[in-house]
Amino acid sequence: MNRSTQLLVSRGNLNIFFVICAYFWLPQSFFADCNHIDISNLRWLHDTSELEITFQSKPEKIYELQGSSDLSGFNAIFDVTGATGTEQTIVLGPSENLQTRFFKIAGKNTAPTARWFQEQNGSREESHGHFILVCEDGGFLQIGETGIVGRATAKILVVKTNSEGDLEWKQEFGSGNRNMGNSAIEVADGYLVCGMLNRNSAILKLDKSDGTLIFSRTRNNGGTDAYEHIALHPNGFIVVGYTNAEDPNNTFFTEGRGYLGFHDSAGNWTSGKSLNEHLSLAYRIKAVDDNYYISGTTYSPTDTLTYAALKIDSSGSVIWSNQYGGSNQNHCFGMDVGSDGAVFLTGHTLSGTENWDTYTIKLDENGSVLWETKRGNPRGFNPRWIHDETWGIQATCDGGCIIAAGTGDEYSYSVTLDGVTSDEWEAYIVKIDASGNVQWEASYSSGDFGLEGDWAAEDIALTSDGGAIIAIDNGQFGFLKIAPF
Repeated sequence: MNRSTQLLVSRGNLNIFFVICAYFWLPQSFFADCNHIDISNLRWLHDTSELEITFQSKPEKIYELQGSSDLSGFNAIFDVTGATGTEQTIVLGPSENLQTRFFKIAGKNTAPTARWFQEQNGSREESHGHFILVCEDGGFLQIGETGIVGRATAKILVVKTNSEGDLEWKQEFGSGNRNMGNSAIEVADGYLVCGMLNRNSAILKLDKSDGTLIFSRTRNNGGTDAYEHIALHPNGFIVVGYTNAEDPNNTFFTEGRGYLGFHDSAGNWTSGKSLNEHLSLAYRIKAVDDNYYISGTTYSPTDTLTYAALKIDSSGSVIWSNQYGGSNQNHCFGMDVGSDGAVFLTGHTLSGTENWDTYTIKLDENGSVLWETKRGNPRGFNPRWIHDETWGIQATCDGGCIIAAGTGDEYSYSVTLDGVTSDEWEAYIVKIDASGNVQWEASYSSGDFGLEGDWAAEDIALTSDGGAIIAIDNGQFGFLKIAPF
């Protein structure tokens, strides 16, 4: 929701109206700080007939001062980079040949800079994160596994850092030959991690201070099975995942049967039901009021993979269920819900593209498509050889969303443009507005920090400063902080 406030400052017969563009703050826990701009002071500098404007800014965010003579349209005057403090002052020279002029400060739609990067390893040959969480203390929690899934060495890995990415603790859990951490939520007295232990669905509760295990609950829901995501429920927790995986060593899409489970507050299973009629892998669940949205992918050996989403009530009864996507393969991995109840789905598609591209859909609360957007190959290579694979999404306070992906070449094709090689993977971030238009896109690489190796963005979470933290797969758990946008 847009909000405009006008302030009138007079000096002699010169009147200046200042129009402030901002957004309401939305209190839901899954939204980061909105782009609300406060003008704290306006002052004339009498000796120079200049206007001094002091406003609250965010470090490194780009703002644009715009002007208009009659409010029919605003033109850019100059850019301002957010200062390190919470307030900064800009000075505007006198308007020429104008009795009245309107001005506006607005956040500019430019790709944010990368602020810092930290990485943490596990005890095995490599580590792979799947999910990142902004914690109540301002730090970050990343969940995944260390070791190769399907081998006896693989274990769930959970890493907790402070707000600057410095390690606070890390813990590993596992037995048998298939262990994987998929996601987590924070509760008052700990973190709830869901995933798989020894090929069975698992929920672990960890102490916030050091990550020690409070309880571990596993359940064999059928074949090779796992929990992918978890949400609070009036009777405890509600989880989604899959059973009877046809590809039991696949990290992402196992070609199984969708599953919904209910657990009490101590983590004990109380009931469950198959979701196979609606999806073969239930990947994300979000609570909204007394209902839940679930998303994932459909599959059968003869059918095209499609995005799938459904809405259920607290008992698990289906309110609506829909499928989305084109005639070729479509893999859905990310979901979030906006302040207006709109549902965002993301993943990647081969439908109507030359190779895998990011594919994002916005739905209304009844599951009808509002828009869909495909985007890929930000570095300008031959799109036939480039994969753009999306794993995470967050709704933003402007009614749009931001997605996290990886971009790179999976083939023998190898071309260098502007010093960048196609087979060097980079983290690919795209900001989309409320109407489905791309506002900005950017790729971030290990070379930005003087490092080497492939990067891919596995997940993204919004931070309180208006920026984001990104889970980076670089063979370890990477934490990439980007500036406000």
